[in-house]
Amino acid sequence: MLVKTFGSAVSGIEAYTITIEVSVTQGMKFFMVGLPDNAVKESQQRIETAIKGNGFHWPGKKIVINMAPADIRKEGSAYDLPLALGILAASEQIPADNLHKYIIMGEMSLDGGLMPIRGVLPIAIKAKEEGYEGIIIPMTNAREAAIVEGLKVYGANNLNEVVAFLRDGGGIEQVVVDTAEEFKKNNILSDLDFSEVKGQESVKRALEIAAAGGHNILLIGAPGSGKSMMAKRMSSILPPLTQEEALETTKIHSVAGKVNSGGSLITKRPFRSPHHTISDVALVGGGAYPQPGEISLAHNGLLYLDELPEFKRSVLEVMRQPLEDRTISISRSKFTVDYPASFMLVASMNPCPCGYYGHPEKECVCPPGAVRKYMGKISGPLLDRIDLHVQVVPVPFAKLTEQPTGESSQDIRKRVVAAREVQNERYKELEGIHCNAQMTPKLLTRYAQPDEQGSKMLKMAMEKLGLSARAYDRILRVARTIADLEQEESVLSKHIAEAIQYRSLDRDTWGI
Repeated sequence: MLVKTFGSAVSGIEAYTITIEVSVTQGMKFFMVGLPDNAVKESQQRIETAIKGNGFHWPGKKIVINMAPADIRKEGSAYDLPLALGILAASEQIPADNLHKYIIMGEMSLDGGLMPIRGVLPIAIKAKEEGYEGIIIPMTNAREAAIVEGLKVYGANNLNEVVAFLRDGGGIEQVVVDTAEEFKKNNILSDLDFSEVKGQESVKRALEIAAAGGHNILLIGAPGSGKSMMAKRMSSILPPLTQEEALETTKIHSVAGKVNSGGSLITKRPFRSPHHTISDVALVGGGAYPQPGEISLAHNGLLYLDELPEFKRSVLEVMRQPLEDRTISISRSKFTVDYPASFMLVASMNPCPCGYYGHPEKECVCPPGAVRKYMGKISGPLLDRIDLHVQVVPVPFAKLTEQPTGESSQDIRKRVVAAREVQNERYKELEGIHCNAQMTPKLLTRYAQPDEQGSKMLKMAMEKLGLSARAYDRILRVARTIADLEQEESVLSKHIAEAIQYRSLDRDTWGI
């Protein structure tokens, strides 16, 4: 007897429906074709043991399984459940009438229990697009899939529950998640707050500008000056995720297997902070079977690189293209996958090896040329892609002991959200453009041209600081954001002046 069940394969953050054809006929042996990897091939032993352990019998006949389309590689152990159900249906131990209605995925243990799988959200989205009635998956993944509206999601704990459901509709119940309520309930402010930061008003201003326009920012200062403390509070002033952004972010984390067990929608902007020993593949994604890297896991959120010069040069250089294109393409000999990577880069570093170059009280003990050499670990093209370079000066003792707290994150966030709303309205007709940091040269000409005095000021700064054409664009983007924070229609000379000061730490001013 020939039976078809339906599963799904994930490539990048998109899913593809896989038709699993199971034929049980006279003969002997077990055959599996259709480009399965070793984990799929090994499923025979798991499936056979689980079937026998749950009161069914393994067909003593010839079993042929075809996984179509045959040109898509099938990876992992998530096909255990559809394969087992196909064998049971083809050997007439369970009815096959309802199998065509569902996408079925799940890894099985030897006792028939179902274990969580990766990529459930893109699988559920694809199932809805192709008109399937529902999806049957492990219970631990059910809430994650249930955020897709218009699709029936059934979570099961073991093989027997799925069999009972296919026989008479019992055994498992539909899992329902109110996406709007879930989004509202979990979209709360961070526990970290800028009110805990004493002093550093100029740095807070720069961070506010970065958050308002989605700009990359580099904090440079001595050890203990508060760089990490303020960087970790950046997420508390960013605008809340929209439902569309939350869904896209959850898809990436689902593919990477980073969604918490029993979790559903990710409603907080990601904050990723990899250690400086990270490899280039771990940062951008890849591997023999590519998985999202840290830059994709930070999509719609923050990527914080502490002690930037300590990262390997090759690791930093692979970020050049993603910082510009906001996507990363990972190519292998037979396929290419694309992952989104629209993140804010927040980096921090010491000004020199000893950490005290330019310190108001402590003397730098680095030998001549050490500052230049230290800064040389960061290439000019990468530094050009960072919009704001901010010097962080240590807070004096008197300021630290003051009782009044600084401005709260909630107050700063209100101004950031107001500026983002201006940008959303400005770019509402443009696909893929949501904030000033994403502006193209054409949009800069239209929306960020300074007045006459501002143009003269910018020309003088370009010549004096030796800035590149890319730095010129970055200054205009930052100036546009400063104007948006002040609800100004035009970019004025004062906005250009403030934007220029955030480039004052460019390469050729160091160590002089």
